[in-house]
Order: sequence, then C-alpha cells, then structure tokens
Amino acid sequence: MSAAPPPAPDAAAFRGLMARWATGVAVVTARDGDRDAGLTVNALLSVSLTPPSLLVSLTQDADTTPVIDRSRAFAVNFLAADQRAVSEQFARTLPPAEKFRGIGFHRGRTGAPLLEGTLGAAECRVAGWHPQYDHVLIVGEVIAEELGRPEAPLLYFRSGYAEPEPDGRLRLPPARR
Repeated sequence: MSAAPPPAPDAAAFRGLMARWATGVAVVTARDGDRDAGLTVNALLSVSLTPPSLLVSLTQDADTTPVIDRSRAFAVNFLAADQRAVSEQFARTLPPAEKFRGIGFHRGRTGAPLLEGTLGAAECRVAGWHPQYDHVLIVGEVIAEELGRPEAPLLYFRSGYAEPEPDGRLRLPPARR
C-alpha cells in the first residue's frame, strides 16, 4: 500500500513562500496603434545571450497582454530604487491611459513607451508565446537596449519594497510573523 501524495499548497501558502524570494521590479510596456499599455512585473528572467532574449510572465487577463499579442513587441523598463511610485501606479487596476499620467516617457524603436528615469530598458519582438495556467510566458528577442541611470534597483521582498538609504544601500522590509 502506498502513501497518498501530500496535498498541493494553496495559493496563500505559495504566495507566502514566493515572498521570501527577492526580485527586481520592472514595468512592461507596449503600443498597438494609438493605444499604450503597461504593467508592473517581477516575473522576468534572462533567457539567452545569443540571441539576447528574456521572458516575462503576464496574467492572461491583464490589459497589456492582448496589446503585446497584437503588436508582437514590448519593452521592459527596469525600475530604480526611487521609482516605487511608478511601480505602484502601473500595478493598480486603472485604464491604460491613467497608468501613464504624470510619467515621462519616450518612444523606442517598436513604438513602445520607454519610461524616463529607469536603470534601462530592453525592447523586444515576441519570439515565443506560451499559455500556462492563468498566465502567458512571453519570450522576447531583444532588438534594442537603452542604459539609464547607474542607481540601485527597486527590489521587492517579503511583500514590500526595499527602501533606499542615503548611502545608496537598500534596507529590506522586516520579517513578519
């Protein structure tokens, strides 16, 4: 007689586990026709150096996902430690035009908005589209890159943002019990 497999973790337990993994924060932006879209992400990774490529994970119901699907291009804007407000604005459920209100940007080669004041940005053409559960994994081949400010990154850990110190160091959120 074999033992029953352990139950799968529930969503809250899994979220708690993933909160223990520090991540950088970025804003993915795209443009389709005259419509800009964008959202905050921390599910991002480098896939390859040859060709340069990366992967982002977006929810299938995010307003940015169909814009990327139609345009077949997107940009990843890497946020600096002092851009928490930008992250929070793009993380909110707002009409796309509202997300860009008060945020400076210029257009990249693909037409996607490249946000001002970031650490840099990568513009990508969609090279792979992989639906997985309630998300889509989008592989992008980097076609242009732009270096920005040489500052500390915006980090997310323990369900909170690291705070920049005057000396340039980052203070992580305290442990919660």
